[in-house]
Amino acid sequence: EQLQLNLRRSHAVGVGPRFDTAEVRAMMVLRANCLATGYSGVRPQVAQKLVQLLNRRVHPVVPQKGSVGASGDLVPLAHIGLVLVGEGCAEDKGEILPGSDALARAGIKPLVLGPKEGLALINGTQASTAVGILTLLRAERLCKIADIAGAMTLDALEGTPAPFDPDIWRARPHRGHGDVSRNFLKLVQKSDIRKAHEHCKKIQDAYSLRCIPQVHGAVRDALIFARTVLETEVNSATDNPLVFADSGKVVSAGNFHGQPIAYAMDFVGTAISGLGSISERRIEKMINPAMSSDLPPFLARDAGLESGFMIVQVAAAALVSENKVLAHPASVDSIPTSADKEDHVSMSLTAALKAKSIVDNVENILAMELLVAAEGLEYRKPLKPGRGAYAAYRLIRDHVPPLAGDRELWRDVERIKALIEDGSLLAAVEGEVGPLR
Repeated sequence: EQLQLNLRRSHAVGVGPRFDTAEVRAMMVLRANCLATGYSGVRPQVAQKLVQLLNRRVHPVVPQKGSVGASGDLVPLAHIGLVLVGEGCAEDKGEILPGSDALARAGIKPLVLGPKEGLALINGTQASTAVGILTLLRAERLCKIADIAGAMTLDALEGTPAPFDPDIWRARPHRGHGDVSRNFLKLVQKSDIRKAHEHCKKIQDAYSLRCIPQVHGAVRDALIFARTVLETEVNSATDNPLVFADSGKVVSAGNFHGQPIAYAMDFVGTAISGLGSISERRIEKMINPAMSSDLPPFLARDAGLESGFMIVQVAAAALVSENKVLAHPASVDSIPTSADKEDHVSMSLTAALKAKSIVDNVENILAMELLVAAEGLEYRKPLKPGRGAYAAYRLIRDHVPPLAGDRELWRDVERIKALIEDGSLLAAVEGEVGPLR
């Protein structure tokens, strides 16, 4: 019992900002599910105690930094384990309390650890996986938002939907390409703007419009791979040693190693950064009079006196460049630990946290594109964009007015980002054109 308690105390050395409540709850659910697979050699009460904390909304305070992704996420999981035994710190209704006080307030008795139970609570990939799953879900949503933003921009720039022709996809049938093309054909259908310039002299659009199916589609395909990895991980036994009760085997191995998650989350980060990169290029096209199909410079009402959306593109460019740094793969790094016995590590939590930061940045970039595209569509009136693009435009205009002169545009970006995060933008578009892929 003392050894199990010592493992909790000695391994809880996390530093840095705290994981948010959703991330901590995800870690707890995943750890309970791992123990429930029956390979950890612990009593059912251990998993039940985690569930009890979840149900009573007692959330351990877990710092983000300190895990190398092998032997699992030892440090963050140790902070969770401390609260189970009445130590550490926990958040209860917004208040940070000693673990013992938080348990007492919730009417939960501290867990008395049995053999192996302390080790079983910390030896696994649940911190990396929790951050990875929540980040992946946001990334998948952003893929649809990027299609909506791209469709608005396509009409604002008087682009052609020809690259979304199903025959183009059939000639190179990557799944993501097909999904994006189907989405765009819904989003741009019945566009008055397209009809008005259908026979214009332009031969082809810039890559940031013409290659949307290939770029957005490849992001989707990368996320499909990551989802496969994470869906396997959430239902796996990542403990060590593993106990096989039916055969009487106890085997020390390496299921705690986070390499699968590290590769998957590095891929997510790299792919999503590309989604932001192409979005920023579309913003540039709308504010550059040499490329904008006769839109005013910077979409300003009085160019020269006013900056319009000039600095929106600058801010987007800054985020794109930051993503280039963040997209450097964590999984190529390894550093020996534990007297060189643990001589190869995955850095899976670092990969997941980097991907989360990239998703944060791309969400802002796409909000910026939606803001600029909505303004571009003002100059195409009285012509309307395609049905899906127009549904997005209407919702944005319910929250953000057209630009009448220079103003604090960060507020507009925040309002549109809120529409992305609460799901209302996607709901408005899908309510008009049906579900997007």
